[in-house]
Amino acid sequence: MSAKHTNASTLSKPDYRWRPIDITIASVIAVASGLVFWVFDFVGTAPSALLAGVVPGLEGILSGFWYFAGVIAALIIRKPGAALYAELVGAVLEMLLGNQWGFAGSIVAGLVQGAFTELAFMILLYRRWNIWSAVFAGVLTGIAGSVFSFFTTYAGVHITGSFALVNIITNAISGAVISGALMWVLYIGIAKTGALSRFASGRAVTGTV
Repeated sequence: MSAKHTNASTLSKPDYRWRPIDITIASVIAVASGLVFWVFDFVGTAPSALLAGVVPGLEGILSGFWYFAGVIAALIIRKPGAALYAELVGAVLEMLLGNQWGFAGSIVAGLVQGAFTELAFMILLYRRWNIWSAVFAGVLTGIAGSVFSFFTTYAGVHITGSFALVNIITNAISGAVISGALMWVLYIGIAKTGALSRFASGRAVTGTV
């Protein structure tokens, strides 16, 4: 592992002040994520049904495509509220564009998912930024998203049954891989272009001051 890459995973003192650039980039991430959420609402229907037909609950392995906004926003902005803001605003846009989930399945779900992504980085005191913190945030978000779905999409399904167990596990795996590890790779890739030079997260990768 290179010295530059190592710098990206070191401890850093958090700066809690939001700048205009933080709000702008968090909003860009939220809007882009909302569009992805909305597209996946439709393109994910067929593969989800196929997976559910193989093993009920296995469709949760795709759910990370709805959980990633908070993780990538937190990795880049590195300030309290970034994860919640990106996930929630993305969910609002998703619902406004029109989908099958409605208010609870979009906005309330986004609020829950964003809150648990935020909780993961809060537990780490907004100081540890590496692939493992991203994976941890993805797992926590996946579990929260799955459990919440038993109050909406799967209301009436017993949460202690085999379906719930498979669904929670697959959501956690999806959160770890898609929302966690993949978002870390994406963040590193963006940072290496120099596009994040105004952020501590970008300078940590490029080695600039």
